[in-house]
Amino acid sequence: MQQQPGNDAKKQREKEQRVLSRRTQLSVLLLLTILIAGCGAARPVKYYVLDVNPAPTNTAAAQMPVTLSVARLTASHLYHDDRLVYGSGPVQLGTYEYDRWAEPAADMVQDMLVTILRASGQYRAVSRVTSNVRSEYVVRGHLYAMYGVDQPELVARFTIQLELYDPAAHTTVWSQIYTHDEPVQAKNVPAIVEAMDKNVTAGLQQLSAGITQFFVSHPPQQAESGK
Repeated sequence: MQQQPGNDAKKQREKEQRVLSRRTQLSVLLLLTILIAGCGAARPVKYYVLDVNPAPTNTAAAQMPVTLSVARLTASHLYHDDRLVYGSGPVQLGTYEYDRWAEPAADMVQDMLVTILRASGQYRAVSRVTSNVRSEYVVRGHLYAMYGVDQPELVARFTIQLELYDPAAHTTVWSQIYTHDEPVQAKNVPAIVEAMDKNVTAGLQQLSAGITQFFVSHPPQQAESGK
C-alpha cells in the first residue's frame, strides 16, 4: 500500500518543527547560562587612601620640650568602617558598597595627624596613645563629617574638632574645630577622594598650627613651674 504524498509532507513539517523547537530551547538555555554567569560575577572592590604631604619642617624654630600622644578619634560608626560615606540631602547619609578606604576613616585621619605633628619638628616626640606611652599632653578629637555631598554642587565635606588635654591637671587647655567643603572637580568617586585628601590635609595642618600656637603663647617651662 502506497503512502499518500500529503502524509509525507505532514511528517516532514512535524520533524522540522521538532528540530526547530529543540534549537530554540538550546538557545534559550544558552542565553540563561550567560545571564546567570554575568549576574554571578563579583564586581571588584576599589580601595582608596589619603596621601599626606606634610609641610617642610621649620628648622629655624626651637623644638619645644613637649611630648604629645594622639588618641584614636571618636566618631560615628560609619567612620570606624572602611566604606566611603556619601550624603543624600541635608540629613541622610549612606555608604558605597564597592568603594572603600584602605582602612577606617577615623584611623586614617589619626595616622595623618600623627604624621603632620611629627613633620612640624616642634615637639620632642609624637606618638599614638598606648598603654606604655606617657606624654605631657594628649591630643583628642571627634570626627564629625567626612563625605561627599551635592549642595547642589558636589563637595567633599570634612569637619573635625581637636582638643589638647593635660592629664596632670585633668583639664582641656585648648580646643579648635575645622569645617570646610572642598569643591569636587568631577562627579565620580576618585574625584571625591582627591578633594577629600586636599581638605583633610589642609584641615589637619591648620589644627596642628593651632596646637603649636598654644604652646608658643603658653611656654611649657612656665606651665610646669606653676604646677
